[in-house]
Amino acid sequence: MTDAPPRGLDERLRDTRARLENDVDLWLASSGSQDGVHMVPLSFLWDGTAFLVSTPRASVTGRNLLADARVRLSLGPTRDVVVVDGTAEPVDVADLGPGTGDAFAAKTGFDPRELDNPYQYFLIRPRRVQAWREANELRGRDLMRDTTWLG
Repeated sequence: MTDAPPRGLDERLRDTRARLENDVDLWLASSGSQDGVHMVPLSFLWDGTAFLVSTPRASVTGRNLLADARVRLSLGPTRDVVVVDGTAEPVDVADLGPGTGDAFAAKTGFDPRELDNPYQYFLIRPRRVQAWREANELRGRDLMRDTTWLG
């Protein structure tokens, strides 16, 4: 526990945006197939409005996201967490924007386009974003509601 005062909205937004831009990995929770709820770590690319992730199309996560677009992401340690609820849209390699596949590979250190196993990209658009460090930051943890950043 810390005695630090809770951050205000502007500081939380700055800290959260820095995490989205600089972190490489996140936890992704999905459901939707007969396999039920599933959570995996994945690398991501943040473009300022959405997350790009990639996973084998036939994996539990891939099947879940194709069956039910709802997704929850978590970034950071438990005492400085960002939680994102969003929707996932499948994106084929041919439909990636110019340079997006290269940017993903450079940021994450892996290039799904070079693998034999067919990988599926997913673009995840946030609907709600929350961030907090300690219990004293639970109030005011919402940073985005209904796809609109607060502040």
